[in-house]
Amino acid sequence: MLFSDLEGRLHMLDYDKKFLLKSWDNLTFDGSSIRGFTAQRESDLRLAIDWSAFYWAPADISGPGKVLVFGDVIDKGGEPYAADIRGVLKTFAGELNEKKGYTLNAANEIEGFIFQGKDAERNYYQTGKFEYVNTGGYYHSLPGDPLRTFIDTAAEVQRAMGFENEKDHPEVAPSQFEINYSYGEVVAAADQIQLYKLICRQVATHMGLTASFLPKPVAGVNRSGMHTNVSISTNGKNLFWDPKGEEKLSKFGYEFLDRILTHGNDICLMMNASVNAFRRLDPHFEAPNQLKASPVDRGAMIRIPIGNEKSMRVEVRAVSPDANPYMVMYSIFKTGLDGEISKIKNLRQAERYLPDNIYDAIDGFRKAKWTSEILGEDVKGRYADLKQASADRCPRLPGSFVKTQEVQYHHDVYNQFLWNLF
Repeated sequence: MLFSDLEGRLHMLDYDKKFLLKSWDNLTFDGSSIRGFTAQRESDLRLAIDWSAFYWAPADISGPGKVLVFGDVIDKGGEPYAADIRGVLKTFAGELNEKKGYTLNAANEIEGFIFQGKDAERNYYQTGKFEYVNTGGYYHSLPGDPLRTFIDTAAEVQRAMGFENEKDHPEVAPSQFEINYSYGEVVAAADQIQLYKLICRQVATHMGLTASFLPKPVAGVNRSGMHTNVSISTNGKNLFWDPKGEEKLSKFGYEFLDRILTHGNDICLMMNASVNAFRRLDPHFEAPNQLKASPVDRGAMIRIPIGNEKSMRVEVRAVSPDANPYMVMYSIFKTGLDGEISKIKNLRQAERYLPDNIYDAIDGFRKAKWTSEILGEDVKGRYADLKQASADRCPRLPGSFVKTQEVQYHHDVYNQFLWNLF
């Protein structure tokens, strides 16, 4: 049974199948042990099985007899738990489908790095460096080298688990990869992000390596992003498509992206969730740090890719691979549909920029009325406090090289022992 905490960290509970069949309606767990969930005095939470999110796990990677299914977190009163952003996204998408007939679609391009050693992230505080497995570059690897072998194996596991793979390749930086798969309905798409990272980590571990989704683990080379392509359809019709529109994007699509540009600084922390993520927003490395929309400028927060009636979409580029995927999807679709449109002159090309450090992003997030509307005051406060604590563990000025603390205390690096020492 899989669920994610407020920061997007994936958690798993292993149930014996006989017990599961007898106790499926009372799968309790201690929420006070999950960062961003309940206080100790109100710790009892339950998991409800979401049978629509069921996956077979290949035995040679995950062990024999394993199946994976996502769960909905339920509070003590039997209601969906407010800090379970997957549940929030699921409810939001379901209500839109019921009231307006909308289907929210998403596809993600998730970049990562492969490093030498099984525990390269957890040992970073001792080594102070990551070691590449490949020093090629974009599309450049030889058959049988460790990076190519990793990519081939991970892609095969994805296919075995029902991913509709499209293409895969080494990325620009040494030891960097990207494995692309087809779009899906928004909750399933977010689930697949979690599975994608789980698969990559599992395959890398089998090879004696580490798959890392830190946004910028190595200074001086390109960073990892999670470009998020989104569209909305109704009865199979893509509402972002207009053959007569500018760049073939419809008026509905332009209004959607205008709202995201308006609230870009408000929601930046939800899409760039760590100290390390703001190293990625560096204009020297094709960084999408400008609050602009463009068909060609890869420094723009939103790109309008070439599309047709089926594939027309907008690509939100200012997303890091360590962000909570459910929060990313929810903030993008909620903002694009329900946010305000600013009266800033020439909004889509105005000289405006995203924050270049997490402190400014936290400040903007806390002050924004819009983030309170998205998350509610309680969950918003919990999330901001977690991000503040993470930032305060690290040097305030990032400087020009990656600091030990931003790896050591990164929410996506599984090292509870070191967190507790702080």
